[in-house]
Amino acid sequence: MKKFSVLSVCGSGTVTSSMIAEKLKDELEERGIYITTKEARPTEAYNLVSGGGFDFITHTSPLPEADYGIPTINAVGFLTGFGEEEFLDEVMAVIEKLSKK
Repeated sequence: MKKFSVLSVCGSGTVTSSMIAEKLKDELEERGIYITTKEARPTEAYNLVSGGGFDFITHTSPLPEADYGIPTINAVGFLTGFGEEEFLDEVMAVIEKLSKK
């Protein structure tokens, strides 16, 4: 399966986004899906995705209003454990859609 690139966003661009990124890597690797990640603050997200190279964004902080051109997935449930399966279902739906391209 293709490798995907994910922008993981949280308020500071470090702690929570890193936790989400690592946890998502582990979960997806168990399913045979490999991702690379970059962590960022919400204010950096638009400029980073404008340069291309990312398949989707996961975020625990609100993103500034913009057309990111790629799917954005709220990861708060993945962080708290309440809504974890729904988050993973949404990620898998995005990956399946991207895999068909």
